[in-house]
Amino acid sequence: MITLYTVVSTKSGSGAHSGLLINASERIIFDPAGTFELPFTPERNDVHFGMTPRAVAVYIDYHARESYNVIEQRLPVTAKQAEMIAKRAKEYGAVPKAQCTLAITRILKDISGFETISVGYFPKRASEWFDAQPGVQTRLITDDDADKNHNVLFEASR
Repeated sequence: MITLYTVVSTKSGSGAHSGLLINASERIIFDPAGTFELPFTPERNDVHFGMTPRAVAVYIDYHARESYNVIEQRLPVTAKQAEMIAKRAKEYGAVPKAQCTLAITRILKDISGFETISVGYFPKRASEWFDAQPGVQTRLITDDDADKNHNVLFEASR
């Protein structure tokens, strides 16, 4: 399973960020050009390791707030696809600002079954492609927390 997270402005409806959770032999999240940090998930070149259900909940909480919703799109993949996506994410390297979706779509484009994804900068376009794939499960996550209320779940669970 892979899960695309798309952060969308509640004011303009435009996409603001993309992240990709990869369930392979290990569970990682590729958060290219992201600002997410969590002490118990080691990070290297925008890849966060050890993404437990708690860590994923904190990742979602970090992004969802009064000015941003999060679209979560879970897509079944084969074990071979998941391993290849994880390998490519780890090899990609640190991503410059504003290139989150470009990095994710570049990684996916060469994976068997993902050839039709458009490589580009726009988070909502990637989300629309995911939405059109058979078997995708989509969930809209909203949160009315104030914008300066990051890591609420992390702080509460200490």
